[in-house]
Amino acid sequence: MPDKSNSVFKLRPLEKADLEVITPWFQDIEDLARFDRTSRIPFNLMQSEEVWSEVFSASGNNCKCWFAVESDSGQILGLAGLEAISSVNRDAVVAMFVEKSARRLGLAIRATALVVDFAFRQLGLNRLTSYYRDDNHISRDLVERLGCKVEGTMRQAWYADGAFHDMIVVGVLRQDWMDQRPILAKELDPGTIVTFGSDGISGWSWPPQVDECE
Repeated sequence: MPDKSNSVFKLRPLEKADLEVITPWFQDIEDLARFDRTSRIPFNLMQSEEVWSEVFSASGNNCKCWFAVESDSGQILGLAGLEAISSVNRDAVVAMFVEKSARRLGLAIRATALVVDFAFRQLGLNRLTSYYRDDNHISRDLVERLGCKVEGTMRQAWYADGAFHDMIVVGVLRQDWMDQRPILAKELDPGTIVTFGSDGISGWSWPPQVDECE
């Protein structure tokens, strides 16, 4: 169980050793089917290492960037990252996952907002895309709070639980985010913070100081 008394969490680069903790999360069939429409078979550790190998390769093409969400005690509680990063189109796909016992702590919105900030302010991207199953109202509400706009529906594109579901495609532009950023900063309780690094980095925490967003 996560340490719920600790309200400061950090985002750090995902390490290969983290897969020992993460792999069992995706052996839950229900969660697996909600997180990724392309994956249906639970992986063992060796298979997970192969799937994530590009993230840990020094010779990779830098099209993936993943972070672990970690408590002050070092417990890994979630993942947040960017996929399909394109330096030409200046876009990427943003994704987030929180382990079951750590849900309802407000980590998902804060960690995702920090990754979105990173994508636009550090990587110079102009657009982020995300997808969710039409019955996944938690994901729907999260991306709406980030300023994402619904851009289309892929009919019956997501098969899970013995049925075909529509897949909703959403996107957020850098300007959308800069407009939404101060609004979201005011909405979020500053008692829970997700930050880069163990001591936090000025300007790289969520929620940020409200005056930083204005």
